[in-house]
Amino acid sequence: MGIGRTLILVGIVLVIVGVLSTLGVRIGRLPGDIEIRGKNSVFYFPIITCILISVVLSLISWLFRR
Repeated sequence: MGIGRTLILVGIVLVIVGVLSTLGVRIGRLPGDIEIRGKNSVFYFPIITCILISVVLSLISWLFRR
């Protein structure tokens, strides 16, 4: 039963990401993300985006364990 729920969850997440990307929604570039632009290069570290994704996935995982 555990692997079945995991596969359903992964499928739902993939459908949501697919719909959002089809609609043209950009995920990322939130306020607080670090972007350093040099003369010939760009360094981008999405710290706030990573934290937000982690919180959402933790919440979903917690809900499926209940």
